[in-house]
Amino acid sequence: MAGSQPPPPQRHEKYERLVAACRDIPPIPTAVAHPCDASSLGGAVDAARQGFITPILIGPAARIRAVADEAGLDIAPYEIVDVPHSHAAAATAVELVRQGRAQLLMKGSLHTDELLREVARKDSGLRTERRISHVFIMDVPTYGKPLFITDAAVNIAPTLEDKRDIIQNAIDLARALGNPQPKVAILSAVETITPKIPSTVEAGALCKMADRGQITGGLLDGPLALDNAISPEAVRIKGIASPVAGQADILVVPDLEAGNMLAKNLTFLANADAAGIVLGARVPIVLTSRADSVMTRMASCAVAALYAHRQRIEQPVKG
Repeated sequence: MAGSQPPPPQRHEKYERLVAACRDIPPIPTAVAHPCDASSLGGAVDAARQGFITPILIGPAARIRAVADEAGLDIAPYEIVDVPHSHAAAATAVELVRQGRAQLLMKGSLHTDELLREVARKDSGLRTERRISHVFIMDVPTYGKPLFITDAAVNIAPTLEDKRDIIQNAIDLARALGNPQPKVAILSAVETITPKIPSTVEAGALCKMADRGQITGGLLDGPLALDNAISPEAVRIKGIASPVAGQADILVVPDLEAGNMLAKNLTFLANADAAGIVLGARVPIVLTSRADSVMTRMASCAVAALYAHRQRIEQPVKG
């Protein structure tokens, strides 16, 4: 029919490409903290069956085996580290990374804060010079490529310096997934710098930081409103001249509230899937949810495995 829109990309095709890319890398040793429900244990086993990870299951051994029996999961091939409770599981998982036995962390059935608290400890954690941040890798059926959103889960009200690290983490992830120069849109309500809207001023500063080499590896522009970041038609109508506008790979939100609402809008109103990992620590961290689909869990593991593989090549984890 003349004038009709082309069909949107098939759902999951972007995630399927990520999963396929993992076929060429060896399984990543992964510390799975407290996988004591069917969802988290099943996610680890599924990722192992796909060849993404070699899980080390950390938690109360009897409880893990009981969950496996009830869910019909074969965990005989995998090491179990017996600890009494979730606090000990989080601490032990972090310690296995420090010892070099694991190059990836995966959250089980414990609170995210409980795991990240151990990761962030000054003396015994996995901190680096970078701020820890979260990246959603969205598979949006109406957008032609994966769309990264950061930070919508960890940093509530990031400062300018925090945003520098948040952006660098996301750029490094995109590059590890094969994008040599990701396009980064720094979002606000408008596309002009307006002192009454502080996020527009920060966006301008972040772009200048990139010009001065304080942020590397990506192409930044901002402030951009959401429509200007992802819609070529909106860019044309507004006459915006930008190599990023209308074709962003990464959306940097002003704060956690904005990012959380954006990600959930895409999930529930646009049928998008939202894989996600935490970056900025010495190894990537997979944060899956009981509400995640099997494909979303697999995509989260695939993204983390690909990033960990690149980390292992460039700078092996040391104790």
